[in-house]
Amino acid sequence: MEIRDLRDDEIEAARQLLCAHGWEHRVGTSEEFARLIARSQRSAVAIVDAQLVGFARAITDGISNGYLSMVVVAPEYRRRGIGRALLAHIMGDDPKITWVLRAGREGEAGFFTKLGFDTSTVAMERLRR
Repeated sequence: MEIRDLRDDEIEAARQLLCAHGWEHRVGTSEEFARLIARSQRSAVAIVDAQLVGFARAITDGISNGYLSMVVVAPEYRRRGIGRALLAHIMGDDPKITWVLRAGREGEAGFFTKLGFDTSTVAMERLRR
């Protein structure tokens, strides 16, 4: 397994992975997704046997706050430490950064709890229309 920053020539493969696993409503067209990646501070992929099997993206100031926006691992590659490795790569180890996320899919809360996340009682959100 290789965890590393997303390369420009992998952007469409990352979009296809996301679309194949329930994120099509968030990634848009190839052009829109490329813009989304260009405006993100951190994006990473997991490669197994030369195949892109995982993706994570975050927005952060790198000093105080970070937001985990997308984390996906192809189902047949889950429970192998890939999601954990992607998040370690994306978040780094700076204890001064508070990371937040929205875990809205079944099973996500349990995964993130194992990584040290707690349910927030202060978060608010303005939903998309």
